[in-house]
Amino acid sequence: MRIEEAIQQKKFKDEFQKAHINVLYTASWIHQQTMQALKPFNISWQQFNILRILRGMHPEPASVKLLTERMIDKMSNASRLVEKLKQKGLVERKSCKADRRQVDVVITEKGLNLLTLASDAMDEQMDVVRNRLTRHQAEQLNELLDAMRY
Repeated sequence: MRIEEAIQQKKFKDEFQKAHINVLYTASWIHQQTMQALKPFNISWQQFNILRILRGMHPEPASVKLLTERMIDKMSNASRLVEKLKQKGLVERKSCKADRRQVDVVITEKGLNLLTLASDAMDEQMDVVRNRLTRHQAEQLNELLDAMRY
């Protein structure tokens, strides 16, 4: 569906405004799809992001600072997210031996298992995009989005 139809707006100031609104609208759509895919696992997409970072570092721990730097959503409170994941038994927090002020975070076996299932659900959700775009179109979209940010 074209953005004009989706938001029932016929005219835009220019193509740049239209692109801006289209990106925001599409980001919201992707966010809703992601939340639906992760709902059965009782985790947010920000928590999913932290678990993915920790899986990539496993078995090495990550500091909360490193998690914050690598997260997609820079506005998220990594400490709070880690605490919620800890309460669910998906991560462990430990004092860093080299720097007692630093807290190390490591994914648990339960976290790895849940992440495998959640990742499969996310892959299924991504099939919607895979079925609508060609590989070349996805490459073009990536290039355009990268150019927009830099």
